[in-house]
Amino acid sequence: MGASSQIPVTFREVQRFRQPWLWALVLTTPAILLYAIVQQLVFGRPFGNNPSSDELLIAMGILLGAGLPLLFLSARLVTEVRAEGLHLRFHPFHRAGRRIAPEEIVSCEARSYSAIREYGGWGIRSGLHGKAYNVHGDQGVQLILRDGTRLLVGSQRAEELAAQINALRR
Repeated sequence: MGASSQIPVTFREVQRFRQPWLWALVLTTPAILLYAIVQQLVFGRPFGNNPSSDELLIAMGILLGAGLPLLFLSARLVTEVRAEGLHLRFHPFHRAGRRIAPEEIVSCEARSYSAIREYGGWGIRSGLHGKAYNVHGDQGVQLILRDGTRLLVGSQRAEELAAQINALRR
């Protein structure tokens, strides 16, 4: 275990993608691939005007049909406030995550936002309003860092997160 894992956590939030419309989109790909596999391999009817080989269709079924839903199931944003800073980690995309030291934070406030209008969607996003780490919802904490960077951290407990970060800054 690393040294930072022994530092007490004053705030911890784990968020996952749980929007029904997003899951409908994610599960559409496996459904289409399953239909194509059944049509082509079971009923012997090639799928589409320019069908893939059986091997390629099976590979796509495994990679996209299982891989995409598993990626979304494992994806989560972990936000922690510890004595040495704010920690953000977007599993499985970050290996170690990002730490922002208290002295780097110039201002911090809870606010409402529009993920699509301001940042173009959810995830780790960059837009005209700066960078965002968000998974769902419209509440977050807006940080302005010493170098002028604007960073929004999505949170279902934005007021509590902002209070913990501001206490850390003092």
